[in-house]
Amino acid sequence: MSTPDRAVVDPSSSAPLRERAPRLRAGALHAAVVLASLAAAGVTLVGCAPDTSHAQGHGPGAGGPPPAAVSVLAMAASNIALNYEYVGQTAGSRDVEVRARVPGILLKRNFTEGGNVKRGQSLYSLDPAPFQAALNRADADVASAEAKLAMSTRTLARLKPLWEARAVSQREYDDAASAEQVARADLKGAQARRAEAALNLGYTKVEAPLSGAVGRSQVSEGTLVAGPNTLLTTLTQTDPVKVRFGIADTDQLKWRQEAASGALQLPQHEQFTVEVKLADGSVYPRKGKLLFSDTRVSGNTGTVEAEAEVPNPDGVLKPGQFVRVRLTGATRPKAMVVPSRAVLEGPQGRFVYVVADNKAMPKPVQVGDQIGDQWIINSGLSAGDQVIVDGMARIFFPGAPVQIAQAPAGGASAPAAAPGGNPAGGGTSAKGEVKPAAAPPAASK
Repeated sequence: MSTPDRAVVDPSSSAPLRERAPRLRAGALHAAVVLASLAAAGVTLVGCAPDTSHAQGHGPGAGGPPPAAVSVLAMAASNIALNYEYVGQTAGSRDVEVRARVPGILLKRNFTEGGNVKRGQSLYSLDPAPFQAALNRADADVASAEAKLAMSTRTLARLKPLWEARAVSQREYDDAASAEQVARADLKGAQARRAEAALNLGYTKVEAPLSGAVGRSQVSEGTLVAGPNTLLTTLTQTDPVKVRFGIADTDQLKWRQEAASGALQLPQHEQFTVEVKLADGSVYPRKGKLLFSDTRVSGNTGTVEAEAEVPNPDGVLKPGQFVRVRLTGATRPKAMVVPSRAVLEGPQGRFVYVVADNKAMPKPVQVGDQIGDQWIINSGLSAGDQVIVDGMARIFFPGAPVQIAQAPAGGASAPAAAPGGNPAGGGTSAKGEVKPAAAPPAASK
């Protein structure tokens, strides 16, 4: 049997390249025809190419990277306390303008500017001499009226038995009775003028109408005070202190809608408890109450003016301070929360990774309010879902195999809101040591 001729190309051959090129093209064409025939016949060629299944394997025994170690949080519904924060400004519960009731020369200021005073404490002293003289005159007028009344009374008493005996005329008796009545009225007028003079004399000592912080004095000693027309100083009651702030109209509308649907429980009559955060971030230890919220919406800011009252016995809060007002008392029943880092952003919206069949599967969610570093999940998750909270960076594609670093305890519940609005405690977050994924083996050349 004859052996078919095969073209043998000797690399060391010194034949010109143009003579070997037709033979190389013919050999390549022949190989292509053979491969096409085998493929049409359904024959699978097993070559000697390097096996890459280890580099592309997804199972633990395939030689590829192990499943990503992740931490999960088991979802469970619980009641979550909601807080709402706004920017506010403090003000005195009462602001009073201190004015003198009588005119006079200011002799002395009896307080320290910027200090605290008690109700009834003397603030200014006016020259009392003119008013003391007026009181003395009033006393003299009263004494004269009393003497005239006594004389009229004696005259009437002397004429009465004579009139009864018909010894004097009716006219004489009537004149005596009228004179006694006029004298009695003159005495009352004199007594009223004396009381007025005594009041004016007392008004020369300008006293604090309430306890609070006194402002800067507007007048100095020796100034002629023109009575009520002259402002002396201002007085502010700082215990309790008021905090004024604006509530966004959209917030109130949202509250009513969610309360009507049962998704939100507001305190009775919307009487929120008020906490105050100072400029340095610290929380004022005493809590107040919401006094009122206006029925009108400001056309300039789109907010509803609200006012709260906070105890301030130590004077820590000063009128005019800018603070943050936190309203507490609202509750979202049967809510679920997840850490903010577990919520990712995708082309279709927000989603989280949940562990299902040891795989990381994305699940779209709708988030609600943010409490501290956690999101309230309005929809998308169910009780028992194991949400991945740590290790998302090692999930390179949806459905990637994962391994829970530490199995979550059964029956764990979602974290409840701690005081101040930051959820803490509750829930099971399995946190273990997360090892970096093994690098895939280098492909052989």
